[in-house]
Amino acid sequence: MPPPKTPPYPPSRKPRGLRLWATLLLGLLGGTGCVTPRLPRGAIETTGGEALAPSQPLPSALAPVAPPSSPPLSLLPPAKAAEGAKLGVKLRLRAVGDIMLGTDFPEGHLPPGEANILEGVAPLLRDADVSFANLEGPLCDGGETTKCKEGSRCYAFRMPGRFTGYLKAAGLHVVSTANNHSGDFGEECRRQTEAFLDEAGIAWSGPPGSIAWLERHGRRVALLAFHASPHTNNLNDLPAALALLAQAKRGGAHWVVVSFHGGAEGAFATRVAQGKEIFLKEDRGDLRRFARAMVEGGADVVLGHGPHVLRGMELWKGKLIAYSLGNFATYGRFGLAGPLGIGAILEVVLDEEGHFTEGRVFSTQQVGRGIVLPDEGGKAFLALRELSGLDFPQTGLGLGVDGQLYRGVVEGLRVFKFLNSLLTGE
Repeated sequence: MPPPKTPPYPPSRKPRGLRLWATLLLGLLGGTGCVTPRLPRGAIETTGGEALAPSQPLPSALAPVAPPSSPPLSLLPPAKAAEGAKLGVKLRLRAVGDIMLGTDFPEGHLPPGEANILEGVAPLLRDADVSFANLEGPLCDGGETTKCKEGSRCYAFRMPGRFTGYLKAAGLHVVSTANNHSGDFGEECRRQTEAFLDEAGIAWSGPPGSIAWLERHGRRVALLAFHASPHTNNLNDLPAALALLAQAKRGGAHWVVVSFHGGAEGAFATRVAQGKEIFLKEDRGDLRRFARAMVEGGADVVLGHGPHVLRGMELWKGKLIAYSLGNFATYGRFGLAGPLGIGAILEVVLDEEGHFTEGRVFSTQQVGRGIVLPDEGGKAFLALRELSGLDFPQTGLGLGVDGQLYRGVVEGLRVFKFLNSLLTGE
């Protein structure tokens, strides 16, 4: 009988060391890091999920709009596509949540001197292959709203068309117009918004059937924006959403980004429900089901917004889902107390196959009535780490130090081997 093989370290040290480092590793990585006490719950109705409570709800009202024709789908020249394939390129995306730069309705809600409230964070937005935001309201000079009655407390937004230049100067490449404020001033302002964005070279998606197209590294990038409304690409119509996703893939999209505006709203709406979220008697979507179905249908990253607060993130089949990026730059008419004033710039790096490889969270905050600045205290990252741990504890997404994101299993094995080598001296 051959002698037993000598273990790589003394038996007396092996179990204890493994337990020690495994415990430490789980505490550091554990999917999403340390979990602090649960956030309070309130009274928003959900189906099969936890109760949530509103804070300063924003009414939903959208004017009917005829579906526009989809943009032309001219494919890249074969030689250029082959060049990109040989490079094994990656796509670096930076995304933010809601942007509303100030409204001239009612009077008194524009920044002093019509200042650019994005100036303090523009360098972070410019430093990306693709920068994305949700445009929370129309860019328009004119139009009329039917949302507001005399004497009512009403939220209808209208950014002056000249503010489009601030979006361009900040480095935004593509925006979503699929939300509950894009129709605040009717069809005229929808069309003006699209014209202003086109003139600035900013791609957009929102109306039914619309896909935003970009070209990066010799590849086509498609963005599909959804909201819980039939007047936009509708996240509550899953068959139609999947059909639009398939259309983007057929149109030559190498990377597909999906954006959705959904869920309950307010300071206590930080948790992702199991099942549908009902807010103001409206079906705001079954967001877990929608986002995961988009990934399984071919989306490479899914970006959420709408609750006006941050929500957790998860990896689903190797693809990142961020359920809400919160308020980013919302001047004048938004409550900004507590979590409502915390935002984030989310960086996501996708490999050639569209899988998440790494990322980072840049924390931001709004000061005064809505001037957005970097937050050196990192409140957004800490909130995302907590919320991701609460709602998606087994996700495999690691949230490390300094806002870094990584695939937890891969990075965890690397760290484990390193720590174990220190323990064993090997």
